[in-house]
Amino acid sequence: MIRLDETSASSLPDEVTRPAYDRRAIATGVIHLGLGAFHKAHQAVVYEAALNSGDLRWGVLGASLRSASVRDQLGPQDNLYTVTAHQGKDEQTQLIGALKGVLLAPEDPARLVRAMADPQAHLVTLTVTEKGYKLDPATGALIETDPALAADLQSLDCPRTAPGLIVAALAQRRAAGLKPFTAISCDNLPHNGKRLRDAVLALAARHDMSLRDWIAAEGAFPETMVDRIVPATEEADIAALAARIGLADRGMVKTEPFTQWVIEDRFVGERPDFAAFGVQLTDAVAPWEDAKLRLLNGAHSGLAYLGGLAGIEFVHQFVEIPAGRTFVESLWDEAEATLSPPPGLDVPAYRWALMDRFANSALNHRTRQIAMDGSQKLPQRLLGTISARLERGQSVDTLALAVAAWMRWQEGRDDQGAAFVVDDPLAPRTAGTGDLSADDAVGRLLAIDAIFPPALAAHEALRSALIQSLAALREEGARAVIEDKFG
Repeated sequence: MIRLDETSASSLPDEVTRPAYDRRAIATGVIHLGLGAFHKAHQAVVYEAALNSGDLRWGVLGASLRSASVRDQLGPQDNLYTVTAHQGKDEQTQLIGALKGVLLAPEDPARLVRAMADPQAHLVTLTVTEKGYKLDPATGALIETDPALAADLQSLDCPRTAPGLIVAALAQRRAAGLKPFTAISCDNLPHNGKRLRDAVLALAARHDMSLRDWIAAEGAFPETMVDRIVPATEEADIAALAARIGLADRGMVKTEPFTQWVIEDRFVGERPDFAAFGVQLTDAVAPWEDAKLRLLNGAHSGLAYLGGLAGIEFVHQFVEIPAGRTFVESLWDEAEATLSPPPGLDVPAYRWALMDRFANSALNHRTRQIAMDGSQKLPQRLLGTISARLERGQSVDTLALAVAAWMRWQEGRDDQGAAFVVDDPLAPRTAGTGDLSADDAVGRLLAIDAIFPPALAAHEALRSALIQSLAALREEGARAVIEDKFG
């Protein structure tokens, strides 16, 4: 089948929305580090709307920090790709032209730094996951033992990390008499702007204290909250899209109709008219962030581990089970009590919308995809909620079950006895608990202070709840535990 590119795009059916601008005329106003499916389905769609409005400053240069796969997918397609939003049988497909190119950072980091230092670049955005900030989760200090960061601490001539690339580019901008760009973390992390700023300032200070002070005084690192479910693209998705539009799109992404982006109104230099394109600008992102992390993401992690153990492949299949839906609602009941909703957030309506999104069978969002990197996600998705409830003397039964399911997941074997690889940067530290008693396994995992703050790990009520739940998951299996507690 013919591949999607600039020439073949003219044959797309009328149902596919196309760019309303001349791609040759757009400037590179955005550099995105960590180009992947989420950026392509989320932030890039906003920049596409800006370009379609006639503001041609917001073309995107993407950069992959490790893998060449995205570049190799999109290069033969002239960096065109489609986004399809699925809701039941309804499908809405848009051709995205905002992406001007994709660089593989390790091949030529100096070229990427020059692009970030260019006067036309006003925004540098990131989706590099928590691992990409090179900060110790427990202390907030730079992880100097990380090989890539250690290299950047020695020299920024060829940066190997996201903070290193940013510091090197900001140094070039200062030397050229330019303002900094606005650096925007779009990772699903609490206080993501502060984390990025902390990493950049700490690294800059190791090279040039005056550069560090200039970035601190002149730069901007707004907090953000991002939300859109973007399942992994599979070969069947590519084939189904090709059958519908008549072209092969190896860079396609599938998603849901819902999308949300909340940004702290703190910028330096130019920016798109974000509000005109559905982005919420606010003075305080934290309440929005807490609601998403503790409701959407917390429930996602809980059902991912329970569902994965029980052999439930997709999110929608988990909430189709009455006991599974009740588990999610119970977790939300516990989490909601810890929230301080911002004006404009109707929590009951938000919960209803979340359940509708979870039940969207067209997405085929895999529980095992959500289960990846759990050690990095647990603190903000579940442990913060648990801490808040324990401080108030409230029970944490459902939240503890979700954490116990993560602990059971570390054993690398589901309830049917099938082995799987625990995909997590701390897997070597969490492995080997399957042969321990529930008491000893919980104690060993709670001792990992990169995941569990010591004060929380020492809380006897939590420890007892975890031991009880882990023992039940081992003896009965996740499906039986869900049915017993929530059926």
